Amino acid sequence: MKLYGIKSCDSCRKARQFLEKNGIACEWHDLREDGIEVAVVQTWLNAVGADTLINRRSTTWRGLSELERVEAMSAIGAAAFLVDHPTLIKRPVIDLGDDLLVGFDATVQERLLGARP
Repeated sequence: MKLYGIKSCDSCRKARQFLEKNGIACEWHDLREDGIEVAVVQTWLNAVGADTLINRRSTTWRGLSELERVEAMSAIGAAAFLVDHPTLIKRPVIDLGDDLLVGFDATVQERLLGARP
């Protein structure tokens, strides 16, 4: 299991604490510090779609021009745009290998508990 997020993100901190508390091992990947490859983000977009992956409630999204928002949501430019602006990615992104979870609500928590070895 790989947990993608940003160190200062409250949801990511909660997810990491939840996983540790429940004895679920994961590899941490900081999107801001470690970066992310376009191919990985494209895989995420293919799996869950831009509507799920892009955080339109973020301050980064609100600061974008209309043209930038269109680019971020386009099938062609979205992956590269998200790599350049990782704070636009809804967090955390949890790669289970055979499944991809985005966010950290009760449904995600239940799924994670079911993913324990």
